[in-house]
Amino acid sequence: MDYARKESEERFVVMKGGKRYTFEDVELLPDDERAELIDGEMFIMQAPGMSHQDILGELFMVIQLYLKKNNRRCKAYMGLGAFVKRDKYNYLIPDISVVCDRDRLEEKGCQGSPDWVIEIVSPSTRKRDYERKLALYRETGTREYWIVDRKRDAVFVYRFEQDGEVEQYSFSDRIKVGIYDDLYIDFSELELGWVV
Repeated sequence: MDYARKESEERFVVMKGGKRYTFEDVELLPDDERAELIDGEMFIMQAPGMSHQDILGELFMVIQLYLKKNNRRCKAYMGLGAFVKRDKYNYLIPDISVVCDRDRLEEKGCQGSPDWVIEIVSPSTRKRDYERKLALYRETGTREYWIVDRKRDAVFVYRFEQDGEVEQYSFSDRIKVGIYDDLYIDFSELELGWVV
């Protein structure tokens, strides 16, 4: 596949003469590369660092244990692709997604937006997480969206089913998950490693 990397604040943006990329182009990438699509623009994803992996693993474990214990119909995933607009031009890979309608799940990902999405900010995804992905998740029916930002020691929570206004928390707060009545995540109890 012929493509060029555009260096900017958002590194690893793939562009080629204004071409509108599709999911078929993502599938043609080498096995060791993953990419997201936003309105036909392709973003090659960097491998996450240790701090990112610590947060991801801890959050996923809490969510997964809750879902198993409470026998919920929802299912949690790490890195499951989502065809958020149900088209071939918009394909996101949230760090964590919770999907409650299993009929939307297929081998290549979720058809439509997940019910709950958590994105853990990395240097190469910062702008997309806070702007473009936020807008896409809001527009496509995600019920709740969390941005976990280790650099800022902050968690930004958007409850789109309610007022959709952002709530900001720190890594020492206990945060209520809006889509469940009895799930709280206490960031002060998570083992987030030694790397900041």
